Amino acid sequence: MSRFSTVNAAAFLLRLVLAAGLLLPTAFAVQNPHGVQLVPVKATTTKKPEPPAPVVAPPGCDLYQAQRGDSIPAVARKYLRKTKYLTSAELSEAIREANHNRPGVFLKAGETIIIPGILESPIVEKTVPVARDFEVRAIYLTGVMAGSEHGLRIIRHWREVGGNAVVFDIKDSDGIVNIAFDHPLASGQKHYIPDLPKFVHFLHSENMHAIARIAIFRDEHLVVTHPELAVKSQRSGQAWRENGKLVWTDPSNPKVQDYNIALAKFVAQSGADEVQFDYVRFPAEGDQKDAAFHFLTEHPKWQRSEVMADFLKRAYAEIHPTGALFSLDVFGVMAWQRPVDLAHTGQDIVAMARHCDVLSPMIYPSHFFGMDGIARPGDAPEHFIGESMDRFKLITKDSNVVIRPWLQAFAWRTKTYSPKYVEVQIEVAKQKGGVGFLFWNANNDYSKPFTAMPEMRAAKDKGRYFRGDEIPAKTEPAAASPVAAVSAPTSPESSHKATRIWRH
Repeated sequence: MSRFSTVNAAAFLLRLVLAAGLLLPTAFAVQNPHGVQLVPVKATTTKKPEPPAPVVAPPGCDLYQAQRGDSIPAVARKYLRKTKYLTSAELSEAIREANHNRPGVFLKAGETIIIPGILESPIVEKTVPVARDFEVRAIYLTGVMAGSEHGLRIIRHWREVGGNAVVFDIKDSDGIVNIAFDHPLASGQKHYIPDLPKFVHFLHSENMHAIARIAIFRDEHLVVTHPELAVKSQRSGQAWRENGKLVWTDPSNPKVQDYNIALAKFVAQSGADEVQFDYVRFPAEGDQKDAAFHFLTEHPKWQRSEVMADFLKRAYAEIHPTGALFSLDVFGVMAWQRPVDLAHTGQDIVAMARHCDVLSPMIYPSHFFGMDGIARPGDAPEHFIGESMDRFKLITKDSNVVIRPWLQAFAWRTKTYSPKYVEVQIEVAKQKGGVGFLFWNANNDYSKPFTAMPEMRAAKDKGRYFRGDEIPAKTEPAAASPVAAVSAPTSPESSHKATRIWRH
């Protein structure tokens, strides 16, 4: 065999060995045609990737495995009641942060995410008792606003500027109940405040006095769903209408009274510090001669004021043992004690003062149209606040009731509404014996009070505006909220519109 053939045979043999994956011992290394020694090749193996470590829920958290079509907001709504958070928007943001600032909205099917802020058990909140003459400095919020992220910002900012209380709707005159309440007559529920004890806990964590407002006898939903509970028309026997509107339940009907007392007691037992009754009266407009009431059958000699006093006596007996204060909203005009007003409304201030802790007359200057010969009452806050307070103090002098007025925080029928307008009302009310104040704005726009409060607190003689009473500090907040640090909120009108200005 020639040398050329030998080399070719060796090369062929090498290719076979390499193709078969065989290794030649070093002693048998084959020389290639160019005299370069071939190095043995070591066999290699590919390692399988290790499975990802399972997600472990940190303390106080839960794990959720996403289903097809799930999103972070949807999961937040599902878990909200189980967490310390007040709104689904807050919980959504907390979920993102707990999952490494996860971007996007939608979740992948099978994806496991951490749900933070899980409560070991539902919050059980207790009333924080205060004396009836505690100086309340409050604003009013609708149920929709109170249960929203924007509402929480308003509450926090009100606290920052010196407020110490919030009035929030449990049930307004539309009859919709804003909380979960198990009662056969409470069919109209929206749950804008999904967890009342949790919401009250939040207010307490901000050192705020929680005032739960309930519109009592003007209840549009109840009278539509249960017309048998309405005021009756003497002529037709059907439900009576006030100026064509079906809005009034019969204030003397025991079922109507018991329903509202049950709601008030439930709210107090859920931790509210004060229960406030509004629309605690008979209808004042419409065809009064055609209106027939339940009490005319059982107590034909009673006046409307006697019905109201009897109802309030029963309500106070149920609410007072809970430790919550009991307050009543009344017409500002009732300070003038005109017989026609008393006959229609049934708001006998002397009698009502015996069955509550606080009276809150609605003495908005703009609402005294045509009184005391003043053409523009809205631009005369000194007169109408002062005159109203003098009269209410005189009427109630033989009782222990506290007068805490509702003041005007809106520009209706006045050209002078401003931070100064706010300051004047507060100053005059205090000078005339008022203890604290409540500000009303149907749209929950408190830009003027937000400006006025720091100015009054900074005044050298700030004592002419308020004493500065405060709720004792509470150590545990309801939630570590991502919206805690905020600037002064803008007007909420873009997020929540209300058409009401006049208030009854």
